Amino acid sequence: MPNSQTYTTFFERVKTSISDGTFAKLTLAKTIGNTQLMNIYIRTIVEDGKLLLNLKYKFQQEEVIENHSIDMAFSIAATYINNPFLSILLFTTEADVTMKLNKKRVATITEQAPTFKNADPVLLEYLEQKSIT
Repeated sequence: MPNSQTYTTFFERVKTSISDGTFAKLTLAKTIGNTQLMNIYIRTIVEDGKLLLNLKYKFQQEEVIENHSIDMAFSIAATYINNPFLSILLFTTEADVTMKLNKKRVATITEQAPTFKNADPVLLEYLEQKSIT
């Protein structure tokens, strides 16, 4: 897989943003053609004291929600890159990081000024509770 190093770099950046409390959300966007699945939105959720990722699949007619471990969520998200999504956006309080696939399906990572001023409140509360115990 020619993009595996870029994918790894990007998902490591996501993990870092979660662990340092700057993660706001992750979005898979820009579909190839007219597909039923329009976006996947990923946020943090705490279930039974464990930090998980909540994947919200936005279809044209419905939404489907699943909760997974961080590594499993990344594995699932990676299967949707290039089929049908051409970009995945990481929103943090430090920067907006975008991984895009061009027409030749080569992945690149770019950074822009942050859209979000505050990290995901669920994540912040989880990190705060974890530091107390």
